[in-house]
Amino acid sequence: MDIKTLSSIIGHVSSGTTLNIYTHITNKMQENAAASIDRGIAKTEVSERTTEKPSEEQKFVPYTAPRRRPGTGYVKQLKDDLWEGRYSPVWPDGKKHSRNVYGRTQEECEAKLAKLILQMNAEIAALRTGTATEYPDGVSPKKKQLAAYLRENPGVSNKSYIARELDIDRTTVQKYYDEVRAELAAPAAQ
Repeated sequence: MDIKTLSSIIGHVSSGTTLNIYTHITNKMQENAAASIDRGIAKTEVSERTTEKPSEEQKFVPYTAPRRRPGTGYVKQLKDDLWEGRYSPVWPDGKKHSRNVYGRTQEECEAKLAKLILQMNAEIAALRTGTATEYPDGVSPKKKQLAAYLRENPGVSNKSYIARELDIDRTTVQKYYDEVRAELAAPAAQ
């Protein structure tokens, strides 16, 4: 079938993607193309060339995507016997916090990364549902301080007053206030 139809069936945006992934060139294809060019330009018939050994077919190498899917982290080789895995999700404070794992082989690193992803996703879910009262390392200390203050003083809503009490900038309180209030109110809604 033509490449455009195949591309739409597979779900690729462009036929170029399909061509890049699913086609490969063999030596026989290159020889046929060269013979066609000779016939077209020189207007001569090309004699069939016989080689002593048959041309070796190129080995097929499966396509590996240049990027991993979101939520799967990434793995890269640092040295011959050292691999690094990293996962950088967005935490409830709106920032990305990265954690790394290391392994001697790619498989070991992938296994450690899978455990790390499950652990970090559980921590994020606990923060969002309110079952965790303490933020993990990497979360802004000022946000932690604001969350502790609002747990102790749930009735206070004046941001300028809170900023003076905590001795932090009012814009910092404004930045985290709604988010912390929502996180503290989440368990009550369930």
